[in-house]
Amino acid sequence: MTVRLTQYAHGGGCACKIPPGELEAMVSGLSAAPVAGRAELLVGLDTGDDAAVVRIDGGHALILTTDFFTPVVDDPYDWGRIAAANALSDVYAMGGQPVVAVNLLGWPRDVLPTELATEVLRGGLAVTAEAGCHLAGGHSVDDPEPKYGLAVTGIADPDHLLRNDAGVAGVPLTLTKPLGIGVLNSRHKATGEVFGEAVATMTQLNAESARAAVAAGIRCATDVTGFGLLGHLYKLARASNLSAVIDAKAVPYLEAARPALRAGYVSGGTRRNLDWVSPHADLSAIGEEDALLLADAQTSGGLLVAGELPGHPVIGELRPPTTPTLTIR
Repeated sequence: MTVRLTQYAHGGGCACKIPPGELEAMVSGLSAAPVAGRAELLVGLDTGDDAAVVRIDGGHALILTTDFFTPVVDDPYDWGRIAAANALSDVYAMGGQPVVAVNLLGWPRDVLPTELATEVLRGGLAVTAEAGCHLAGGHSVDDPEPKYGLAVTGIADPDHLLRNDAGVAGVPLTLTKPLGIGVLNSRHKATGEVFGEAVATMTQLNAESARAAVAAGIRCATDVTGFGLLGHLYKLARASNLSAVIDAKAVPYLEAARPALRAGYVSGGTRRNLDWVSPHADLSAIGEEDALLLADAQTSGGLLVAGELPGHPVIGELRPPTTPTLTIR
């Protein structure tokens, strides 16, 4: 019997994130005072960046992050690969390299065979091995919904981090993976159709893009995941006290994304993303279809880089601060 893992979860992948507005209200005021006599905190909660970073000595910084979610595809091995690539992405988005990770697994042990959980873990192991990152143990709980991800520690040069608050006006914006993952995952959950292009995109590591950005002297980036391109760009522009312009026609999409959207496969997370960012964006030049795709909740998406990376499309530009913060033309 074929088990459809996506049917055991209320949502899938990064589309099941708590909506950005709710999350910001939840953590408002929780920034901690610096801890004297310990490692210096370089990146914390203040700007909602992709990971925490501490300086451990003059030339080294530790990056710490965690990410886990419910099944985004039915194949357990692919789900493990996708979840691992997504968790590692936060380290790459800070300009670092992952060093060691541990598994985070929630499993309905009386409902789903443990053999499927083994396949999920095997998928995570395959991707961490590809990344040159140790995967050593972890934690598991009996959970009504299956969940999987990683807690990851990476290293970086503290003077060459990629941060979401380091944008400069006049710098181009580059996107390293196409959008449309969210609508294809929604269609997969509803119909069982498998989209190999989406799986290949989600399992592709952001390692090379991150290395290229750091080597090029770029200092500002984020990854595009559950809050969509518009949501993550808004956070970057706000953190950098800038605005941004996006050329909608320059944004790349997976081939099957528009047909999936037109067939109605839009997640609740995508609609919540658009509701959150709309008051801060001029969307008058585009229709609802483009707006939803730009807000599409991605899982293991690409990097959004404030700088130009050869081989990847430039989709817009950072500009001096204006109201609204985002303009889509």
